[in-house]
Amino acid sequence: MRTALSFLLVIGLTVLFVEASVGQTKKKAPTFALQDANGKVFDLSKQRGKVVVVNFWATWCGPCRREIPDFIEVYKEYKSKGVEIVGISLDNGGWDDVRPYLQKTPINYPIVIGNEKLAMAYGNINAIPTTFIIDKQGNIADQHVGLMTKKQLEAKIKELL
Repeated sequence: MRTALSFLLVIGLTVLFVEASVGQTKKKAPTFALQDANGKVFDLSKQRGKVVVVNFWATWCGPCRREIPDFIEVYKEYKSKGVEIVGISLDNGGWDDVRPYLQKTPINYPIVIGNEKLAMAYGNINAIPTTFIIDKQGNIADQHVGLMTKKQLEAKIKELL
C-alpha cells in the first residue's frame, strides 16, 4: 500500500511539474513573408502588437471551406481592434488552384501560398484546417486542428486582446 501511495504521489507531482512547465514555456511563432494574390507581401514579423490568426487550409478541404465565412465575419469585426488573419493555402497547385477559388469566394483577409518547409516549421502540420493564434508578442498562444467555429475563434481572440 505504501509503495502504491508513493508511486501515485510521484506521478501526481510529475503531472503538476509538466503542466507548470508547459504553462510557462511560450513558443515563438515561426516567421514568414509570403505574397498574396495581388503581390502584396504578408510579413508575420511586422504584425507584432496584433493578435494574428494563422490558418492552414486548402481549396479542396471541406471543413476549410466551411470555416471561411466565419473567419471573414471575425476579420470584419476585429480587424480594427488589432486582429489580423492570414490564410496559408497548402494546395499542391499553388496559385493555379487558389486564384479560381478566390474569384468565386472573395476573402477579405490575406491569402498566401505555403509550402512544406513552413508547414514543418509550425510542427509538421498533418491535418487541415489547422489554426494557430499568435499573441501580441509573437508567441503561439493556441493551436486548433479541425474546423474552427466563429464562437471558438472569437473566444481565443478575446483572451488575447
